[in-house]
Amino acid sequence: MIWLLHTLQLRNAPLFIFGCCNMLAAIVFVLLARVTHVQIRGANAWLKPFKFALSIAVFSFTMGWYTFELNAPTVVGLYNWAVIVLLGFEVVYISLQAGRGQLSHYNITTPAYSFLTILMAIAAVLTTLFTGYLGLLFFSPAIKPLPEYYVLSIRMGIFCFVFFAFQGAAMGARATHTVGGPEVGGARLPVLNWSAKYGDLRIAHFVGMHALQVLPLLSWFVLKNMAATAIAGFLYALLALFTLVRAVKGKPLIKLG
Repeated sequence: MIWLLHTLQLRNAPLFIFGCCNMLAAIVFVLLARVTHVQIRGANAWLKPFKFALSIAVFSFTMGWYTFELNAPTVVGLYNWAVIVLLGFEVVYISLQAGRGQLSHYNITTPAYSFLTILMAIAAVLTTLFTGYLGLLFFSPAIKPLPEYYVLSIRMGIFCFVFFAFQGAAMGARATHTVGGPEVGGARLPVLNWSAKYGDLRIAHFVGMHALQVLPLLSWFVLKNMAATAIAGFLYALLALFTLVRAVKGKPLIKLG
């Protein structure tokens, strides 16, 4: 673990520090969830900040690792600050709203909240587009010498991430992530808070975006082959698409009640 943290810091110090800040924030949010019983849409108010901070920490460490493989210091420097500013804004706003017992996403109850909701959407879109641009650089001579199967897994991971990150727009347009039932109520999966009674668009969002980590790790440590990596990427994308179709039909991934 010490070696991994040290290596992450050496590969991309700004994203490493940002990732550590988010990891610490996630721990704080877990502790706050244990001492407060404020609910937002049927879930503890600090659950959403915890999930976002943890997800952003993992994303920052992951992209910090990948950007080291690019011979494009200016682009990587701009990307680092874009991630820190844009996603930092999201975590701060979500946590402030949690502390006030107010919705962050889908909150259009006042002009100010509507404006901040739009800003969050813009921040997410810009981060996703910039990440997609880095994915294109992995098709260029800007990359360092790496095994072809590993480069392929990074490409597939990034573009699957981009596609399912934009799938979040469907939730924004609906102002809800639940399909076939009310936003509040019904059985929920522990911690994740996904609906176990109705369709939940967050599942495909989660599965698809984490191709960013799953595919390169699988390719590097297990598959070590171009054809196997390509097949794994295709099957993973089908899995994410399956969860999306199931959610759109109003069906839960796991039915508990």
